[in-house]
This record gives sequence, C-alpha cells and structure tokens, in this order.
Amino acid sequence: MEIKKSPKADLQNKRGLFLEIGLIISLALMIAAFSYSQTEKVVEIMDMGTVAVEEEIVEITRQDQKPAQPVKQTIAVVSDIINVVKNDVKITTEFDFSDFSEDAIVVQQVGVTEEAAEADEPFIVAEEMPTFMGGDLTKFREWVMERIKYPTIAAENGISGNVTLSFVIEKDGSLTNITVLQSPDRSLSDEAIRVLQMSPKWTPGKQRSTPVRVKYTLPVQFKIQN
Repeated sequence: MEIKKSPKADLQNKRGLFLEIGLIISLALMIAAFSYSQTEKVVEIMDMGTVAVEEEIVEITRQDQKPAQPVKQTIAVVSDIINVVKNDVKITTEFDFSDFSEDAIVVQQVGVTEEAAEADEPFIVAEEMPTFMGGDLTKFREWVMERIKYPTIAAENGISGNVTLSFVIEKDGSLTNITVLQSPDRSLSDEAIRVLQMSPKWTPGKQRSTPVRVKYTLPVQFKIQN
C-alpha cells in the first residue's frame, strides 16, 4: 500500500521562506551593532620613572639594656684575730719575779744512759786495709790459686766455673767466716774453702789507728785445661 504525503506537511515548499526570514534577522542585528556608539575611555599614563627616596638610618638601641657594672668585692677584716700595732706605741710587760720562789723551781736530773754498743760489724772499707804478705787481695788470690787442686769428680764430669766466697780478716789477722756465695758444684766450693782455711795470718786493717774487722769477697776460678 503506498503512503501519500499531505502537501501541507511538506516542509520543502517553505524552505525558501525560512531562509529569507533568517537573512533579514541577521542583517538587522548587524545594523544594530554598527549603530551602537562606543564610549571613549581616557587612560591616564603615569610617569613610572624612578624616584630616589632618601632614608635616614637610625641606630636601633634597646632601652632596657644597661651597661655592665663592675662587681664590687669586699673582704671582711677580722679584727679579733689580728691586732695591728703602730710603731709609735710602746708595749710594756710587767713581770714580777717575786712570784717565783726557789722552792718552786725544780731542776730535774736526766740520767744519760749509754747506748748499747753496736755489734762488731766488719768494715767493707777501712782507713787502713789489711795486707797479706806485704800485698793486697790480689796477692792473696795468687797464693790461693797456687794451692788449688782440681777435684777429680769435677774434672771427670767437665764441671768448671767460678766459686765466689766471702771471708773476714779479724782484728788479730786471722781469716774467719768463710761463706760460699756462688758455686757451679759442691766439689769446687769445698776445695776453695779448704785452701782458704790454710791461710796464714794477715796484717789486720785499722780505723783511726785501731784494729778492726774487714770483710772481703774473693772469686776463685776453676778451669779445665786441655
């Protein structure tokens, strides 16, 4: 079935009319716009040049700040302890010796006790040292070495070294208090003691012209000769 349009509903016939109306409205708006007078505006141009401004520099001070004040120190003088006496003041002291009687003075006798005499310790160095056969300790050592016999046991075992002894020359010149200070073997020290016990008397040492005991130290060398 074919559908037919109504000629009244056909908008294509009115297209030209609508176009003319639109053009008329646009033209009217343009005429109105050009006829509108613009208001002139005056713009004031300011001089933007640099202007020098002088400023006064004012020192800033604080009113509440006060200068430091020195601290005063006081020293209290104790007058009760130190009394200052001027040179022009004479000090006199009255003292009556009559207040003392002879009975009031007591003289105490102090007994003097002699200290116990120190033990007769031998001197290490005396004003006059002992002498042996007109010589000193070296002379005595030579005498000892001439009489030393090397112990057989020590020789067989290859034992050698120095035996150091000390002894005392008494006031009468005799040799006593033989002491072994160092020894590599008992057989060597026994031989050295044996020879020292054979020593003849010495000329005793003296201190302030008085015979005294004198102590000596003597090393005796034992050496195996090939």
